[in-house]
Amino acid sequence: MAHLISIAPMMEWTDRHCRMLHRQFTRHARLYTEMIVAEALLHGEPARLLAFSADEHPVAAQLGGSDPDRVAAAAAIAADWGYDEINLNVGCPSDRVQNGTFGACLMREPALVGRIVAAMKAAVDVPVTVKCRTGVDDQDEDMALPALAEAAFANGADALWVHARKAWLTGLSPKENRTVPPLDYGRVYRLKQRWPDRFVGINGGIETLDAAIAHLDHVDGAMLGRAAYHNPSLLARIDRDVFGVAGEPATPDEVVRAYRPYMEAQLAAGVRLHHLTRHMLGLFHGRPGARRWRQILTLRSTTPGAGFEVVEDALAAVTGDDRRARPTVAEPAGHA
Repeated sequence: MAHLISIAPMMEWTDRHCRMLHRQFTRHARLYTEMIVAEALLHGEPARLLAFSADEHPVAAQLGGSDPDRVAAAAAIAADWGYDEINLNVGCPSDRVQNGTFGACLMREPALVGRIVAAMKAAVDVPVTVKCRTGVDDQDEDMALPALAEAAFANGADALWVHARKAWLTGLSPKENRTVPPLDYGRVYRLKQRWPDRFVGINGGIETLDAAIAHLDHVDGAMLGRAAYHNPSLLARIDRDVFGVAGEPATPDEVVRAYRPYMEAQLAAGVRLHHLTRHMLGLFHGRPGARRWRQILTLRSTTPGAGFEVVEDALAAVTGDDRRARPTVAEPAGHA
């Protein structure tokens, strides 16, 4: 596992359009899909769930499920589509995954997690990874997390990403589970000390790139989540400051122009402008004119036939430049 900084899988947020936007800021951070339920992939339309743009690489597909054979079959489909990694969700606390007995519920069944990982490893040639919590409900985290790590690594997991807080499956909503249980980064650091030769990454409550980089003194990777979604510009320094790539970080207005060819291709394919711009609302976070940027995109992107001119007008409002945004890069490669 060569990646050090990743963008977390986030339900209803990290779709292909969001990932392509983030990719305009960083070529090297690893991107993750939303969680894809294995059964939905096996019984649904793979193209709808898995289609992505070649420019998204490196990109990982995250799967949810609890039947080793079924998850492995879904992993094989995702690998055939060209994903660089397949990740197993052992951390989502939503009612949906509880009803399906997967996600964070699997923290209670490390042996089953091990069987799922083994089945996935047998089915694909790309890395298989796990993303988990430190425990659930009344579990003793001193036992739960090491047991999960032991089962995952013993069965071939290439990496373990740990959201450094418990999930409470009873008493807290999924939203509350992202903030109410206290963070315990030290527990993840100690896990890395126990597994010095295995990739252990950390997630949860990381608000800035500098904070993410600080974690790299203790673990192998740091995963940015909602902070990166709400303020994508914090991704701009990743390639330079983490991966050592020469060059100045992209500015938000440069990103808008770089993103334009992808947006226009998607609009031509029938995608509504709102599905693209909803991920862009935080681009100018903290900058004068950011409110007007959000207003224009929010109010006008849902109108029938709305096109890139809405983004041009919003960009002019925030930059004070009435020139229309011009594409500065070639149109992205075709879709995988």
